[in-house]
Amino acid sequence: MSVELDDTDRAILRLLLADGDMGAAALGAAIGLSQPAAWRRVKRLEQLGVIVGRQLVLNRMKLGYEVVVFLGIKLAAKGRVGLEDFERAVSAIPEVQLVQHVLGVYDYRIKVVARDLSDFERILRRRIMTLPGVGDVESNVLLSEEKSSKPSI
Repeated sequence: MSVELDDTDRAILRLLLADGDMGAAALGAAIGLSQPAAWRRVKRLEQLGVIVGRQLVLNRMKLGYEVVVFLGIKLAAKGRVGLEDFERAVSAIPEVQLVQHVLGVYDYRIKVVARDLSDFERILRRRIMTLPGVGDVESNVLLSEEKSSKPSI
């Protein structure tokens, strides 16, 4: 269910997408509201579920994770129990950053970060390929990233 947003709500969301740490005083100053009015707007957007949290974005390269691999995983055995077991197990792997259940050739799309290709090979062989129900796996190594999408407001 979508929520009705006015121009002020959209302006607040654009500013928070650019800087999630921006406080109510700075938000208000940027869009012509008082600090309390801006704070009430943000709280309302949180209560409506439009804002579901703010997250810290880390530079993976600075932390030594130079390789990103997207995996397409097709489960060998289908069934709800198999899906839940797989999802629980794959989500517990620290290098797995994203788990998406998808339609198409593969059942899941997984984003894995690794220090280098040999580290990725270790993660793949020892952690991912040993998960319950794993069948076919396709790896796509990220070469470059030109755009990181944010929702349009």
